[in-house]
Amino acid sequence: MEEIQSQSDHYRSSSSSASSPASNFFYLRKPGSLRQPISFEDSPDWDGTDIEVRVDEGGDSIHAAATPASPSLSKLNSGSLPSPPLPEGAVITRKVAGASIAWKDLTVTIKGKRKYSDKVVKSLNGYALPGTMTVIMGPAKSGKSTLLRALAGRLPDSARMYGEVFVNGTKTCMPYGSYGFVDRETTLIGTLTVREFLYYSALLQLPGFLCQKRSVVEDAIDSMSLGDYANKLIGGHCYMKGLRSGERRRVSIARELVMRPHILFIDEPLYRLDSVSALLMMVTLKKLASTGCTLIFTIYQSSTEVFGLFDRICLLANGNTLFFGETLACLQHFSNAGFPCPIMQSPSDHFLRAINTEFDRIIAMCKSWQDDHGDLSAVNMDTVVAIRTLEATYKSSADATALETMIVKLTEKEGPSLKSKGMVGNITRVAVLTWRSLLIMSREWKYYWLRLILYMFLALCIGTVFSGLGHTLSSVVTRVAAIFVFVSSTSLLSIAGVPAQMKEIKIYACEASNQHSGAFIFLIGQLVASIPFLFLISISSSLVFYFLVGLRDEFSTLMYFVLNFFTCLLVNEGFLLAVTSIWQDIFWSMLIFVSIQVIMMLSAGFLRIRNALPGPVWMYPVSYIAFHTYSIQGLLENEYIETSFAVGQVRTISGNQALQNVYDISTDNNSKWKNLLVLFLMAVAYRVLVFVLLKFYVRKHFFVPKLFICNQNTKNSR
Repeated sequence: MEEIQSQSDHYRSSSSSASSPASNFFYLRKPGSLRQPISFEDSPDWDGTDIEVRVDEGGDSIHAAATPASPSLSKLNSGSLPSPPLPEGAVITRKVAGASIAWKDLTVTIKGKRKYSDKVVKSLNGYALPGTMTVIMGPAKSGKSTLLRALAGRLPDSARMYGEVFVNGTKTCMPYGSYGFVDRETTLIGTLTVREFLYYSALLQLPGFLCQKRSVVEDAIDSMSLGDYANKLIGGHCYMKGLRSGERRRVSIARELVMRPHILFIDEPLYRLDSVSALLMMVTLKKLASTGCTLIFTIYQSSTEVFGLFDRICLLANGNTLFFGETLACLQHFSNAGFPCPIMQSPSDHFLRAINTEFDRIIAMCKSWQDDHGDLSAVNMDTVVAIRTLEATYKSSADATALETMIVKLTEKEGPSLKSKGMVGNITRVAVLTWRSLLIMSREWKYYWLRLILYMFLALCIGTVFSGLGHTLSSVVTRVAAIFVFVSSTSLLSIAGVPAQMKEIKIYACEASNQHSGAFIFLIGQLVASIPFLFLISISSSLVFYFLVGLRDEFSTLMYFVLNFFTCLLVNEGFLLAVTSIWQDIFWSMLIFVSIQVIMMLSAGFLRIRNALPGPVWMYPVSYIAFHTYSIQGLLENEYIETSFAVGQVRTISGNQALQNVYDISTDNNSKWKNLLVLFLMAVAYRVLVFVLLKFYVRKHFFVPKLFICNQNTKNSR
């Protein structure tokens, strides 16, 4: 402790004359308010307010009466830039009332190799109030995102949470629709406009009438200042410019606002945004908070203008709290600890410079360098010592005492309980996903319509190569080769759908993590939407190939050919979906897909008759797993069963005998239908496999919400 005090005194004496937090930071409040601890009056009063509202029937707006607001509620938005007073009789967009959230002695451990030993956050305390923005700030790996996910109930299975979380003074769960969570990276649908994207999100999230959902969508667009971009495509593809990163980030937040949540959690709202977009984002969030919503988000670094918009800051380092309180009070806290903010430096930059250990490496590399103003470093002590100094100073400060008092008040009296807003039925969700997928397919020319053209072009090429074969015995081998090349080549061509399938999986995972969709609903919707597209491919390609090669001139055999090829495409799409679900990378998905396809082609029974394949591996199980085998066998049985070929003047042989040395088929007249049934069962089996993979993928990577454990005994004891 003596070492800390000596170094702190040294820095205080060397920099106090050059900087002062009260003189260089321009977001100042009235004199004397900078160092005031957290006001006890900032907590909400649940016993009613002096605000009278009048709700229009069937509308989504309220009229604020001229009755003055309650002093306790007037201080809820205690940020650096307070909202202007509401004019009498003004009409504002109605948002759901915010909710207070408080956490006490919150600890999160991550499971190591043997036990839960690694503490990511350690005994953290804090709170967030309606109408305010509470920011969790700190360097990388300080526990920001972990704390945010712990509050939202989104910790992975490898993490355990200890401590208590209170919502409106009650240690209870947050029901569906009462809160929203926006991840750092979200996947949007580039082929939809902003209004279409939010409207389909509302259909997936909100029960009720369509007119109500349209009103909610318009409110979300207005809340995030997206009115100028409502009818523009989101974009994001190489051939579709679309919105910029700032607008795309606001669209992802607007998707959660459709539910009108009481509490909104955002992980890095300024992620990959430039300074202008970041300022616009924070001003928009400030406007959203002024409607009563409780905002909690993480941030790594911000400009001075953005910093001035925050209401409260929770500063973390190595999982410990270095400060919790009003934003401007944090400047005084650093000054008291011996680290006053320099005049020309952003407060957030100064905070991170003092507590980020990565700067020690830079100073060590450049310790011999000097600039015109003195030392390279603005903090003349080791960051480890600085962290210990700030932590010790905070524990003995008035802000820490006021925080404990505030948590006691927020938890000693129960407020209104949050209610679930109801979920959309599964049938409705399937219909919405199906219609949305059909709209996406109609606009994704690169991944769908281009594939249709390529399939027809490939069928045309194969058909012209094998045209004019006739129906003689000598044409049997060549005809079998034509069917094998057609089935194998079209199966390989499905690789063009890898990017589209991978994008759909990411969209599903993002929606499933917020309980907007499910694996079964997604698979059914995706299957129903893909049927018209696959049927269009199968009938167009089959007609081109069938008549160019000159297969049997019968309508029933033509319909079976189309049906067989359509089922083969269904199996192939399911197989492609399974591959992209396992390898979440375009390169590896394409490589694995092509490799397995080639292995299946080798064991399909054309290059070597199936009965002659080596028993281990190739005969069992590869030839039975390869869907090419059943498709080709069914098409050949459709072509040659109940046919005969003349040998000389008198003798004739059946089609089965003609294929005896070329391909192994059954003599049963119903065998082609059995092969079709096997293909159908394989299509179902692949989608069952995808169902399991999607469940595992979302659970591992996106952290499906976990409800807080309700402790009834604790609640009753109060």
